[in-house]
Amino acid sequence: MIVKIYIKTFGCRTNIYDSELIKNYVKEEYSLTQNENEADAIIINSCTVTNNADVGLKQYISSTKKKNPKARFILTGCAANSIGEKLYKNNIVDSVFGASLKQQIPSILKTKKFFDVGNLNFIDEKVVSSYEQHTKAFVKIQEGCDFNCSYCIIPSVRGRARSIELDKLINEIKTLSKNGFSEIVLTGTNIGSYGKDINTNLAKLIKEIFKINNVKRLRLGSIEPVQINDEFKELLDEEKLERHLHIALQHTNEQMLKLMQRRNTALKDLKLFEFLASKNYALGTDFIVAHPGESEEIWQDAINKIYDFPLTHIHAFIYSKRDGTKSVELAKQLGEIPKEIAKQRLKQLRQIIADKNYEFRKKQKQLEVLIEQKKDSYYTGYDQFFNLIKIKSTINLEKKWLKINDYEVGLETNSAIIKK
Repeated sequence: MIVKIYIKTFGCRTNIYDSELIKNYVKEEYSLTQNENEADAIIINSCTVTNNADVGLKQYISSTKKKNPKARFILTGCAANSIGEKLYKNNIVDSVFGASLKQQIPSILKTKKFFDVGNLNFIDEKVVSSYEQHTKAFVKIQEGCDFNCSYCIIPSVRGRARSIELDKLINEIKTLSKNGFSEIVLTGTNIGSYGKDINTNLAKLIKEIFKINNVKRLRLGSIEPVQINDEFKELLDEEKLERHLHIALQHTNEQMLKLMQRRNTALKDLKLFEFLASKNYALGTDFIVAHPGESEEIWQDAINKIYDFPLTHIHAFIYSKRDGTKSVELAKQLGEIPKEIAKQRLKQLRQIIADKNYEFRKKQKQLEVLIEQKKDSYYTGYDQFFNLIKIKSTINLEKKWLKINDYEVGLETNSAIIKK
């Protein structure tokens, strides 16, 4: 008999949101546990962005089965669509359900075997009204992606871009704000595409969110350079908008961007970033190192351009193949970059951005921080530029908003002491 359910989440912020929805459905008939070793069933909300993600998923299942052999393993998330059938047929998992079938979780848990990946046209009916272990609230505003990047499998496992109605989102955010969440993070597969299917857009949604009194700060997930239009730019001086934007470049060499089937171009990207930096925005990006075709000449051109970009944050990673994508075929034609070279390039790139971040932090004055947790005698939180700060204090600061003028800028993080 199933009584206790453990939910394991892999991957992105969208999955964090989806796991909260799953919890809501589970709690209708079952109890949740934070201990996977005592769970009767383990629901895995998976990621499948690379082959390595699939490997990590299978390693987790294998190691957890050794500790809890009686548990049933139920797979959902992106891997349900990519490798779910294989895992199910090989009895690695007991059940598989697609993201569109969340509302059926109570009945799925009553069956020993279940397989249905659902459809990729769904929009979730339920919304999240609270988060158990977060000071900020994630709100999923859309599903799917219409881009066709050569390295990415996500459109085939998340579907085409489709948006949640604006009024529904505003009501969800109002509820979250009433429940104590004053920082809202908009998330989705490709949030910049929000509204294209329902006659609105991201800027219009943001304007409506700004009207909600209890929302103090609005953070955005990753957006594409081509999605930042004039209407969006008009919002940049709004106080509630976090002074950090994550804009997905993926590379800074024109030839590489074409190989990746990206819609952005390095020259336009640079002009955009310079404009945003003039507004004192911290700017982050994604960057794929050692994608097939990244010759030494291309790499040097990319790095030279990186010095020009006013970047402060980076999510850089070495290319990892994903079966079923065009980049896998490109690797067969162009060859793969040796691992040692890839590691050197990644280290070089990260150091450049770390230096840029340090210089950016030295120029700032007042920091506005939401304290998220206490760890190892320090309170920690993120400022309006999405930089971590560590604070020593004898008073309880958890979940408080602070304005900090006196702090030390370290090479990696800022730090402060608050006595009263």
